[in-house]
Amino acid sequence: MKRLFQIVLAAALLFTFTATKAQLHVNVNIGTQPVWGPVGYDHVDYYYLPDIDMYYYVPRHQYVYWNDGRWVFASRLPYRYHNYDVYHSYKVVVNEPRPYLHHDADRIKYAKFRGHHDQDMIRDSRDEKYFVNKDHPEHERWRKDHEHDRDHDHERH
Repeated sequence: MKRLFQIVLAAALLFTFTATKAQLHVNVNIGTQPVWGPVGYDHVDYYYLPDIDMYYYVPRHQYVYWNDGRWVFASRLPYRYHNYDVYHSYKVVVNEPRPYLHHDADRIKYAKFRGHHDQDMIRDSRDEKYFVNKDHPEHERWRKDHEHDRDHDHERH
């Protein structure tokens, strides 16, 4: 009986470790977030942009907005927002599938953020974890430093 308990415990620990490791790997997308996104999030599915009442879908780099009775996914903002400044607008992180399906609730819930311009963004962060983002101003230096580190690791082995 004691042996069976040890086997079950070992299997449970192995499963927990494997599941945790997989979840950590999947849930970090700092490198794909736009540099105009706010700092402080290792994972983002969507940003809600309260000033223009639309979403940005991070994995596909697409804006999501209502147009002519349907949700449109587009790589650029509609022309009516060509002067909109994503760098100086407020972004609400929404990590849930298809939040636009209940956007009436989001519009009310996040209305208090309209007109706010006080978020620190990835582009301006000096935290090295954001340098992995290819559009960050420090990315090239960070990449070269990491290539240099990798080269030295290979020489040691």
